[in-house]
Amino acid sequence: MSDTDDPRRERIARSLEKQRALTALGAELLEVDEGRVVLGLTLRDDHVQQHGFAHAGVIATIGDSAAGYAALTLAPEGAAVLTVQFQIHLLRPAQGPRFEARGRVIRAGRSLSTVESSVVELADGSEREVARLTGTIAVREGTGLVD
Repeated sequence: MSDTDDPRRERIARSLEKQRALTALGAELLEVDEGRVVLGLTLRDDHVQQHGFAHAGVIATIGDSAAGYAALTLAPEGAAVLTVQFQIHLLRPAQGPRFEARGRVIRAGRSLSTVESSVVELADGSEREVARLTGTIAVREGTGLVD
């Protein structure tokens, strides 16, 4: 089965299309696997704060979303996932020009999943971790929410 035929990838791609905040930021779906999702983002002028670094809210948004989508890959069909809480450590100023948020499930539960993501900066052929996020995701079955 090719990556484009993967039902997990299709499910995440459908959800990402409905995420106006992520589409407004320009987030891209790069990889989907069982319990793992990678989102990409190219830094734009409207992503930066007053010192020229990527705004912490942008970094947190892609980190949270990658982790949440990782949980969705393990959730039953028709279920939705919602972030209950997360903690983020901003490790260094994020300058870009390109970022990847690499989310993964630490423990998948029936109603709560523990997740983490690493946001890395890609520049000059190397990568540096700029943020680390851990969180809890609620898995809601049959809620009527669109996944």
